[in-house]
Amino acid sequence: MAAPPPQQPQFMTTNDRRTHPDEPLIDNIEYDQIVVPDNKSWKNLFSYIGPGFLVCIAYIDPGNFQTDLQAGAQYKYGLLWIILLASCAALVIQSLAANLGVVTGKHLAEHCRKEYSKVPNFILWILAEIAIVACDIPEVIGTAFALNMLFNIPLWCGVLITGLSTLVLLVLQQYGVRKLEIFIAFLVLTIAGCFFAELGYAKPIASEVLHGLFVPQLEGSGATKLAISLLGAMVMPHNLFLHSALVLSRKIPRSVSGIKEACRFYMIESGLALLVAFFINVSVISVSGAVCNSPNLNPDDLESCKNLDLNEASFLLKNVLGNWSSKLFAVALLASGQSSTITGTYAGQYVMQGFLDLRLKPWIRNFLTRCLAIVPSLIVAIIGGASGAGNLIIIASMILSFELPFALIPLLKFTSCKTKMGLYANSFSIAATTWIIGSLIMGINIYYLAEKLVTSLRHSKMSVVGIVFCGFLGFSAMLVYLASIAYLVIRKNKEGSHLIALSERPEENAGLPREDIVNMQLPQRRTTDDL
Repeated sequence: MAAPPPQQPQFMTTNDRRTHPDEPLIDNIEYDQIVVPDNKSWKNLFSYIGPGFLVCIAYIDPGNFQTDLQAGAQYKYGLLWIILLASCAALVIQSLAANLGVVTGKHLAEHCRKEYSKVPNFILWILAEIAIVACDIPEVIGTAFALNMLFNIPLWCGVLITGLSTLVLLVLQQYGVRKLEIFIAFLVLTIAGCFFAELGYAKPIASEVLHGLFVPQLEGSGATKLAISLLGAMVMPHNLFLHSALVLSRKIPRSVSGIKEACRFYMIESGLALLVAFFINVSVISVSGAVCNSPNLNPDDLESCKNLDLNEASFLLKNVLGNWSSKLFAVALLASGQSSTITGTYAGQYVMQGFLDLRLKPWIRNFLTRCLAIVPSLIVAIIGGASGAGNLIIIASMILSFELPFALIPLLKFTSCKTKMGLYANSFSIAATTWIIGSLIMGINIYYLAEKLVTSLRHSKMSVVGIVFCGFLGFSAMLVYLASIAYLVIRKNKEGSHLIALSERPEENAGLPREDIVNMQLPQRRTTDDL
């Protein structure tokens, strides 16, 4: 048997000694992996398809459906422009996350651990974990609503059932990342088919939908609150960690042209996945807006539209659009909740591994995250019922929006840094665009916080001392929030990345995927007996 070739500098980490502290290495072991051919062809796109669809699940989870339904019911098509803006921003941001992983061989959480000292790193980890739990809450409640619609299972029982259901689906990872990606893509298409069928029933007016898409408008604090929820439900912090890690499961050519092709095809793949998610979100808002603003609604249905949640929506659609439409909504909601939980579990693994260098088995990670999400969901479901559970989804989406800067700012700074990205650092136009997007999101969040605090204090029935005390606490919290964001923006990057050496021979530039990333998704190795 021929001796193995000498090791090339690869994007892997082992316990071996390294000549450079950040230099990645890999053991010479073959894995079930997706290999990208080392040639220039549009057919290579098929090798890259997968991570974008796993990521796009977060854009069509139950949290999105809840905010979409309320946006359509209360403002008809007036907030569709938020979906368009958020989708365009998501494409740019997710592409940057993919580029960071492709170019440097490390995902976002690992870069944060290398870049920041222990205290900021720990705080960023806590915020990332809170974001994952906040994302998991709508998925738990959404799945419970779907079970209630399909099988009349009480909401609180559905919450408990969802704690175990996803563990069964995680068994799919034993069969390889490609099969899991195909399954997730199938669920995405199922969701799309269901809502496009709903759209056919509702028949919204096309001119009004187009007006809502391209004419920005915000009418009052209620619209601002929903706009923030829509942004939080669309551009999620944990998605940035997830996407930058998922791209490491591919074996790509480590040449200049190979890396450029990987970045380009990942952007195309993300665009296709986000386009599907965009049409689904537009469909939900359009269905809700067309139904709740129909002149043929009876008083009971009109009252339901005022406090529309996932559970009420099913009965509303059943009464207005027919029984079959209601079942379609339930199937789409069930598929959304289950697929979102799988991707949330992977995001949790990468966050914990990246920030703390700690790895857990997927079912243990899922159990911990799901317990943290089930406790508040179960309490609210028992005490507040369907209405309370719906409000909890809106609150969770707003938390995601407020936490977005703490993942977005490091991503923008890392991808604009030449010492980390080399030739692949963001151009001036890309950097300016992304910083404008981030500033708009942060500006809307701060405006809402200030406006809500002032309004609450003005209409409060507390004594003057109580109002002053609460105002002091509220504005102090805002100052801490602004100071934390300012710290991330102003602080200069200190850690550079060990850039991969490129050989003149193409066959030596083929990079294996990260061993720890592959093991999270593809736990089975190929043995010599299998060859």
